[in-house]
Amino acid sequence: MKIPQLRKKPETKSCHNISWEDNYSWIHQKNILEVLKDKDKLDPEVREYLIQENNHTEYHLKDTKELQKKLFNEIKGRIKLDDESLPYKDHTYEYWTKTTVEGNYSIKLRKKINTDKIEEIWNGDKEKEKLGVEYFGVGDLEVSHDDKLFAYSLDVKGSEYYTIFVRDIHTKKRITKEINDTSGSIIFSLDDKYIFYSKLDNNHRARKIFRHKIGNLNDEDELIFEEKSEAFTVSISLSSDEKYYFISTSDHNTSEQYYFNVDEKKPLPKLIKKRQKGILYSVNSWNNSFYNHTNENAEDFKIDISESLETQNWKPFISAKDEVLIGGCIFLKNWIIRSEVSNALDKLFVKNISTGVEEELILTEEKVCELNISLKQKDKNTDEIYVGYSSPKTPSRVYLYNLSNKSKKLIKEQEIPSGHKPDDYIVERIEFKSHDGRLVPLTITRHKKTKIDGSANLLLYGYGSYGNSMSPGFSSTRLSLIDRNIIWATAHVRGGMEKGMKWWKEGKLTNKKNTFEDYIYAAKYLIDNNYSSKKKIIGMGGSAGGLLMGAVVNQQPELFLGIIMAVPFVDSLTTNLDHSLPLTVGEFDEFGNAKESKEHFDYIYSYAPYHNIKKVDYPNMLITTSLSDNRVLFDEPTKFTAKLREYKTDNNLLLLKTEMNAGHGGKSGRDSAIEEIALDYAFALKISNKI
Repeated sequence: MKIPQLRKKPETKSCHNISWEDNYSWIHQKNILEVLKDKDKLDPEVREYLIQENNHTEYHLKDTKELQKKLFNEIKGRIKLDDESLPYKDHTYEYWTKTTVEGNYSIKLRKKINTDKIEEIWNGDKEKEKLGVEYFGVGDLEVSHDDKLFAYSLDVKGSEYYTIFVRDIHTKKRITKEINDTSGSIIFSLDDKYIFYSKLDNNHRARKIFRHKIGNLNDEDELIFEEKSEAFTVSISLSSDEKYYFISTSDHNTSEQYYFNVDEKKPLPKLIKKRQKGILYSVNSWNNSFYNHTNENAEDFKIDISESLETQNWKPFISAKDEVLIGGCIFLKNWIIRSEVSNALDKLFVKNISTGVEEELILTEEKVCELNISLKQKDKNTDEIYVGYSSPKTPSRVYLYNLSNKSKKLIKEQEIPSGHKPDDYIVERIEFKSHDGRLVPLTITRHKKTKIDGSANLLLYGYGSYGNSMSPGFSSTRLSLIDRNIIWATAHVRGGMEKGMKWWKEGKLTNKKNTFEDYIYAAKYLIDNNYSSKKKIIGMGGSAGGLLMGAVVNQQPELFLGIIMAVPFVDSLTTNLDHSLPLTVGEFDEFGNAKESKEHFDYIYSYAPYHNIKKVDYPNMLITTSLSDNRVLFDEPTKFTAKLREYKTDNNLLLLKTEMNAGHGGKSGRDSAIEEIALDYAFALKISNKI
């Protein structure tokens, strides 16, 4: 089959007296925000090229069609399709969701407490069918405090422009004008006369909070807060004691918060603490006290307490710990529950309010696991909560846990219909030395029959940006590779917060290359210790993890058999220089501002994947993107693929697949998500000679 070739149109770009050629810059759509809303506005030549690439990918993966079907059925067979969530008790009703064998979306149900009559208040599949759309992204599903109204937000393009709807639960009729171009989040006022929401501006940034009167059929919504900085985005939430609304505005590095009383007829948000660069804080209210979760004079966060916001007198409540990330609080009448993360491992702590004694909540003997907490009811006068965990080898288990007597009862266990034996798998947590001597955590999961003699293929997953940590939880999908003797390893590289804020700071701005070096040293460790060998490792990462993949494959392509990149951030310099794009301005504290700082320009230029492609042999590569992705525009991976074709000196596979009706998270719906995973895994198995 003829290899697609993207037309060249030489263009010289320059910044800080440095010039470079970009032969493929022309495919960037100047009207990209319009394209995100209406794909018919895409340049026809670009559309045709994307279709050619899709056909090229399909041709080279046609020998995996049966394998993809097998993987699809295998992955789906591990999912209990007809499942139900645990119920949450409101004052009057119990609410829960369920999934069905036939459906792709959840169903929201309720019943009055102490009755048996079940009401269906939301059915995602029916709603999608009514709209007649291909993409169906559900944002928020909220029930009013009086249990009479239901509000929801939908994105039907994949571009994350959400429309809010409100309807009467009993009659199913819409009772207010739909609200377009929102971030998707919905907050009901306590009297259920209003909803609060955030509006997206012309650059897809949420910088305004509005109050909408329910039943209003016009556009006269009340603006109650506006953020002036283009780098900050806003959100609104209700305090734990339901006495205040908090408006939070932040970029990735700095935050500021405002508050107003729930009974204010005309909300007038008051500032809590003026923003200071590099200081993050979040205030909550409970039992006549205010709790501030902040990194001010506490790099890895602390929690302070004050009796007033009018006359703030903050005192220590939970002190900071070095390289231990202190999480926020969950409040009950007699208990405060919080989390910590250190060395990429979770811990839970419970504080008795009356005695002041705090103890660790031990749920399992498994050390390498992911822990989670949720409340079982709205009434905070209870000693019972839901506590759950999973590990790379153990499916999710949820317990009804009594905080008073520390008893636990297993009430829900993730069922694997096709069968699963945790003892068939080995989970290891090791630390290896990176290029500068820093110890980096590495989680390794393998089948007990897989030999550690260098013969095994290995998938090495990485992310390392925005302070996002990779938790060691259970994934039933990964078993399709692990059961075929492909080891799965997750490198907890710098740029996340697995070891606290310092771990993040050491992997961003002009420290970003630590992220790449950590990953490369992870691969070398795995080779040196016989988990795998050169040309047997498959790198995998998405979004900012795609930036990681692009950087490391340029640096050391010889290490890898293949690379899988999902919606990859690979033209990072071009995007950083374009301040009109949705995310650029808000990410200056993550990656730098190349236009204003020559230091940042030089640094980003030195690692940006698109700008550092070389005339060398590259491994097999599968690159996926989505036409309606507003976070990483489709032109980034498209340009990257085209330039790779021009430069690479090998005959290995280079495949680009564009989802024409999807966003940053891929296609919508359960089956579509499984299909995408099956494609990735089929590619990995093909290049590993395991078809």
